[in-house]
Amino acid sequence: MAYDVVVIGTGPGGYVCAIKASQLGLKTAVVEKRATHGGTCLNVGCIPSKALLHASEMFAHVNHGMDSLGIEVAKPVLNLEKMMGHKNSVVKANVDGVGFLFKKNKIDTFHGTGRIVSAGKVAVTNEQGEVQEIEAKNIVIATGSDVAGIPGVPVEIDEKVIVSSTGAIALEKVPQSLVVVGGGVIGLELGSVWARLGAKVTVVEYLDTILGGMDAEISKQFQRIMGKQGIDFKLGAKVTAVEKGASGAKVTFEPVKGGDAQTLDADVVLVATGRKPFTAGLGLEEAGVKLDNRGRVEIGSHFETSVAGIYAIGDVVRGPMLAHKAEDEGVALAEILAGQHGHVNYDVIPGVVYTQPEVASVGKTEEELKAAGVAYKVGKFPFTANGRARAMQVTDGLVKILADQATDRVLGVHILGFGAGEMIHEAAVLMEFGGSSEDLARTCHAHPTMSEAVKEAALATFFKPIHM
Repeated sequence: MAYDVVVIGTGPGGYVCAIKASQLGLKTAVVEKRATHGGTCLNVGCIPSKALLHASEMFAHVNHGMDSLGIEVAKPVLNLEKMMGHKNSVVKANVDGVGFLFKKNKIDTFHGTGRIVSAGKVAVTNEQGEVQEIEAKNIVIATGSDVAGIPGVPVEIDEKVIVSSTGAIALEKVPQSLVVVGGGVIGLELGSVWARLGAKVTVVEYLDTILGGMDAEISKQFQRIMGKQGIDFKLGAKVTAVEKGASGAKVTFEPVKGGDAQTLDADVVLVATGRKPFTAGLGLEEAGVKLDNRGRVEIGSHFETSVAGIYAIGDVVRGPMLAHKAEDEGVALAEILAGQHGHVNYDVIPGVVYTQPEVASVGKTEEELKAAGVAYKVGKFPFTANGRARAMQVTDGLVKILADQATDRVLGVHILGFGAGEMIHEAAVLMEFGGSSEDLARTCHAHPTMSEAVKEAALATFFKPIHM
């Protein structure tokens, strides 16, 4: 049977692309190597980690934050098996939901490993080794990414003692000590989960700052807050070895700027040094699909590869490795294949770190604007001055808005605080429509809300805040 579109991979980019294509009248099929849909995100990434983040936050709040509110409770007891059961039920509900949507939209599923034979033809090998060929006018590569490992350092990940994010969401007991290699989003989110549940967590990061390209002021404040929560940081540290021992493992590192090597012993080591595009076994080289020097599939402005009729989206192509970026690309590509004008605005893609407090940003950082020579102005407002934040005892953090000096158009917004991941979206909408800080400041916000801090930061950007 011939299809209009065959999508290889059903992570957020792939399954959204398939659903949108079918909604637009294209006969669509998907190829998925897992038994369930949803890719890394739904199965072992975004969704299960958020279930554990929420559960561990509730545990920590009952443990430390109730008495000051006048609520006296007994010390909570952790039932890790039941917490993991909650995580698993959340995963099942989400992956089953994608399967339901495929049936609803009459999308055919081929379970197995997909390989592009040539333009217009995909071979699918199932678990029994049987091969089936599918014909399609258009093929979409949406195979996502895999654990990158530590550059130049061989590490044997067993998902028990030395783990990736996959093993870190499935530990059978709380480790007494956890070393996280990498101070990025994944490492800090999962590190915070186990720190709240009782582990002693140390983060070893090559750079002098955590969270990579985040706005430096926000990063500095965030690290201070995480430190108060008990997480230690070894920054400017190059890991040279991760070795499993008789009990636990050890991490050896040395200062990037010179100095003696140090070793940390741990019950568990989490390797969280980023991800890399997953292209193995796809037959890209044989099909003539070009990769760039970072192993990503090269694409043009309409997601087309070097071979006509073959497209790529998501983690496997350039841009931030974010599920919602992949989803937007999936929708845009489906629209293009249906003869419409799909488009993704890469200047307005929010990013969120789901720790407590959360960190959320959209647009440019102050450092990026300085490097580009853009004249800008800054408005800030701390949550310590927000009435709702005081009432909820969540006064850590601030809102920071960056706007063009001449036009007042908002160029970047950065929020460190409780619920930042929800608050960032009014900034994203504003920026999508080219709005100014004055537009935002003059928009009525309900009182009392955390979001009033966003309005006050906008007031601080174009004139003066009221409550500072």
